[in-house]
Amino acid sequence: MAVKVRVPAPLQKLTGAPEIQGTGATVGEVIASLEKSYPGVGAKLCDPATGKVRRYLNVFVNDQDVRFLQGEATAVKDGDEMSIVPAIAGG
Repeated sequence: MAVKVRVPAPLQKLTGAPEIQGTGATVGEVIASLEKSYPGVGAKLCDPATGKVRRYLNVFVNDQDVRFLQGEATAVKDGDEMSIVPAIAGG
């Protein structure tokens, strides 16, 4: 499954582009495919101890937050769009 992935500016130094392609049937598989194509991206996206997306990052599939779906196990299909968005805190 080919998924378009929108990459935040801080990670673009590893990917070289604001939009890249990933493959897989789940969010976790897409992230693993990104790590193969762009070494170092996986460590920036996921906690190596748990394999889960880091707390300060939000991942959306077609504008739906995967935290409210099945997290890394959220299914993706060909043509889906995945966005990686750094969390913003403030007050």
